[in-house]
Amino acid sequence: MIVAAGSSTRMEGVDKTFAPLLGRPLITHTLDSFEEWPVISQVTLVLSADSVEAGRSVVQEHAYRKISRVVAGGARRQDSVKAGLDALKPCRWVMVHDGARPGVDIPLLERALAAAYSSPHGAAIAGVPVKDTIKTVDASGRITGTPPRESLWAAQTPQIFAYDVLCRAHAQFQGEATDDAMMVESLGHHVTVFPGSYENLKVTTPEDLVVMEAILQARASG
Repeated sequence: MIVAAGSSTRMEGVDKTFAPLLGRPLITHTLDSFEEWPVISQVTLVLSADSVEAGRSVVQEHAYRKISRVVAGGARRQDSVKAGLDALKPCRWVMVHDGARPGVDIPLLERALAAAYSSPHGAAIAGVPVKDTIKTVDASGRITGTPPRESLWAAQTPQIFAYDVLCRAHAQFQGEATDDAMMVESLGHHVTVFPGSYENLKVTTPEDLVVMEAILQARASG
């Protein structure tokens, strides 16, 4: 499931899903790895309601064979994931990935599936150790703590779960969730973190597009 239903509020009026990246819409770079990886049997693309038709046009233009549905997301990320989950046919594993992370590649997807197989509850997410010192700060701007950096990881996608586990998490979770791992954790399940990639950054600003373009160009020339 590729989720790209955000509002792109930090992109200075540009819909990052279709922003040009090496001459192609950003979302196509994300979709390519899932299309190419033989393990993937179906892909649901979740977009904002205003972008669904544009998404279908991109799927048709690039002849993606595995994208079974292009559907509209909801007001919150968890609503968008639920819409994508409802559009999937029942399966063993569900992988949820941010459409705005075009740096995903097949080795990363392979690490995701391996981690899910070894996880006690079939739940695993990509992550990277934080490089900076992290501060907790109160509303007045005062530093209230410095957690040990060694225990801090930045969560990424893909996040992969057993299909029934993710369905149950979405059915039972109450409140706001920033990612699906948080919802699965609420069931009392163990979620494993596997090594993501610092190149697997999420495009949220125009500057991120420049960095992502350099990353993809370096891969192509390497």
